[in-house]
Amino acid sequence: MEGRGLDNANPTILSVSQLPSRRRKGGAVRRGPDSKCDSIVYPRQHWPYGSGVSSGEDDEEEDEEEPIDEQDIFDLISTISDPEHPHTLGQLSVVRLPDIHLSPSPAKLPSPDALVTVRVDLTPTINHCSLATVIGLAVRCRLEQTLPPNYRVEVKMKEGSHAQDDQVNKQLGDKERVAAALENDTLQRMVDKMLSTCV
Repeated sequence: MEGRGLDNANPTILSVSQLPSRRRKGGAVRRGPDSKCDSIVYPRQHWPYGSGVSSGEDDEEEDEEEPIDEQDIFDLISTISDPEHPHTLGQLSVVRLPDIHLSPSPAKLPSPDALVTVRVDLTPTINHCSLATVIGLAVRCRLEQTLPPNYRVEVKMKEGSHAQDDQVNKQLGDKERVAAALENDTLQRMVDKMLSTCV
């Protein structure tokens, strides 16, 4: 990629404070029992703060976890770094909260193990982004690594946002192609680097 300029040298960039999030508290990332996502990323017995066992009268309230929602998904993927710009996908509006859909709503599931589909529609910074598939792959990897096994992940280009959105969507939706792509060392290193900024 040497000698090639950025696809979009001047994208619109949001500051971190402009992004919707439950993870900030006074500007810091929340960790531990007060964050719903930590029970996914950090299982209870491995919470970095506290043992996950409380001794107060509110034990039952603290043990009840609210279901994962769109905001939780956004918090998981908005901090993925862009492969070309020194910003995150949230800052570049490649991932947006209104473009995350859960079906059926986890709050209405008959059981906690029922299947939930998470669909994320991505909006590349330009409609001929050459790294759209890599970005989608990183988002898919992040969600598959962090969500419970009953969550199915679909990552797509938002309709009309990419010149070849049908081809990119076909690649991202094919499990065999995704698995083959992750066997490529160069591509795997790129995805790992993108995910290294996730909190």
